[in-house]
Amino acid sequence: MNRSPSKALLCWSSGKDSAWTLHVLRRRRDVEVVGLLTTINTAYERVAMHAVRVALLEAQAEAAGLPLWTVPIPNPCSNQEYESAMGDAVRKALAAGITMMAFGDLFLEDVRRYRETQLTGTGLTPIFPVWGLPTDALARDMVAAGLRARLTCVDPKQLPASFAGREFDAALLADLPASVDPCGERGEFHTFAYAGPMFRQPVPIRTGEIVTRDGFVFADLI
Repeated sequence: MNRSPSKALLCWSSGKDSAWTLHVLRRRRDVEVVGLLTTINTAYERVAMHAVRVALLEAQAEAAGLPLWTVPIPNPCSNQEYESAMGDAVRKALAAGITMMAFGDLFLEDVRRYRETQLTGTGLTPIFPVWGLPTDALARDMVAAGLRARLTCVDPKQLPASFAGREFDAALLADLPASVDPCGERGEFHTFAYAGPMFRQPVPIRTGEIVTRDGFVFADLI
């Protein structure tokens, strides 16, 4: 007897790792992604940390063919406020028959433990489909498979500011300092994925102003 796949929400940052996680999950028969869950900074109306405009996020979700579940959070946002907002999303997910929440985390043990702790006893099972994949090979696989992304945020303490706005491609990977993870998993950089096998069509973008704010360098995509 064939079992129906479990319904999952995918935590969606708008970046390449989230997009690749969607690609991986869609090749599995035991899980069906039914929505993209994204935290929105209400002060700027942008994706938290990645600083992507909501309009681009919506275009991305449409290209992925999935409904967008937005979680509004203030700026600044305390842990209590964040966890309260996510708690509301969890209750909504359970009411919709969702049993799993998927994350695109790669190797940060403390981040994974936090997510697992927060979901303990909620009725949602956390899953980590790309966990433990070697990030150098993973980055090359993403590029080779046709995933296209652009760097929207750079931590200049870890990576030169000139990388903001660059394309995530083979040339960028060759230029990364040896101390920088190829997928930016330690927060060296964040991206916006705009094309690839997980999308029905590309999301048109161009790079606008590059600004420094709160110690980070942001490339505004429009």
